[in-house]
Amino acid sequence: MPRSADQDQRLRRYWDKHARSYDQQMGFFDRHLFHDSRQWICSKAVGNVLEAAVGTGLNLAHYPDEVRLTGIEWSPTMLDLARRHAEHLGRSVDLRLGDAQALQFPDDRFDTVVCTFSLCAIPDDRKALHEMARVLRPGGLLLLADHVEATGWYARAAQRLLELVTIPVGGEHFRRRPLTHLTAMGFIIEGHERFTLGIVERLAARRPTCHDLNRTRPQAQHRTVVALCPRCRRATSQASSPTPRSDPQDATRIRPSPPGASPSHTDRRRCAGRPTPDRTHSAPSL
Repeated sequence: MPRSADQDQRLRRYWDKHARSYDQQMGFFDRHLFHDSRQWICSKAVGNVLEAAVGTGLNLAHYPDEVRLTGIEWSPTMLDLARRHAEHLGRSVDLRLGDAQALQFPDDRFDTVVCTFSLCAIPDDRKALHEMARVLRPGGLLLLADHVEATGWYARAAQRLLELVTIPVGGEHFRRRPLTHLTAMGFIIEGHERFTLGIVERLAARRPTCHDLNRTRPQAQHRTVVALCPRCRRATSQASSPTPRSDPQDATRIRPSPPGASPSHTDRRRCAGRPTPDRTHSAPSL
């Protein structure tokens, strides 16, 4: 269901109100539930890094010194606290007011995207994940940590009861599973840990390149190529069309390559230097 401007403002006021006590609350959870998840996540970040929903900046101290860091936050009050954290640490960070569901960055901008303990409170977590995938370059790393649906039935029942209060009040969800969505989006899971009754989950997932998708289940992955590699969309959608073409110009434009052949110079330009899917792997005939 699309959220309204009134809902946005109400949730923003909620997080602005709780910004001052946020570090104290999260400090308790970090010690007793999340453990070293912030260090685990941030230590893997490389290159040009975006942190979506940076909050008050609790992660800033854990990033390697050499990364170039950008952070966006929905709550103006939390963003002010993050700027103070960065100043206290002597760290140069590009901190901006923004919405993880509509990132104001071009495609393929970042080498790493980070989001910790925030997807649970983003109204449309799937839309946020797709935005993170869009701004992440092919081959880039998506690093997530959050509380998720527990493994035990009794813990899941408690989470369900909690959501009766937390969702209407602050938009806080306890039973989301980002891993499921990333797998469906074609991400390659490179690291995954789950603990504390299965409530806490942290993962490292790599956005596939066209070459990755070509090597693994090419027929099933064609639709993912369209979503993750917009520059390949035209060629991929033509190759996946179930309607036979009789136009000889069309046949010339998408002429199949021999198995194992490298992409042509034109294909390389279309995908900014990365291999495109092998045209011999077309959709199954109907």
